[in-house]
Amino acid sequence: MIRILFVCHGNICRSPMAEYVMKDMVHKRGIEGRFEIASAATSREETGNPVYPPARRMLSKHGIDCCGHHARQMTRGDYDRYDYIIGMDRENLRNICRIAGSDPMGKVSLLLDHTARSGQEVADPWYTGNFEETWQDVWDGCTGLLAEMEG
Repeated sequence: MIRILFVCHGNICRSPMAEYVMKDMVHKRGIEGRFEIASAATSREETGNPVYPPARRMLSKHGIDCCGHHARQMTRGDYDRYDYIIGMDRENLRNICRIAGSDPMGKVSLLLDHTARSGQEVADPWYTGNFEETWQDVWDGCTGLLAEMEG
């Protein structure tokens, strides 16, 4: 089983978008049984909250349901549990490593590191309001990550 954890600051926009996009991709390929996919936050600010309404609408626009999601903070134990820990921006990477203690197994990467845009960050719609741009970043990143895993 391949275990993937997507991480952003609050776990209400970018990381749940990535979680549900990746779940949709593996479901459509009929390989969902090979994966465990989840998301988490580096902060406690949004703990328990659902996906932010504009992010939920963007997923719904693409036929993806995210009902039942509740934000949670990443824990140190998540580092041991997941094979891939995918941050949306560099601040997320720093906070992931702070929570985990470090990254001795090289599990932590940026989502867009799995694309031709390696090193770039997923646009944060909380600040930009541009959920379409974030959707495209998440789609590209998940497509690249899945291609790596299938290759």
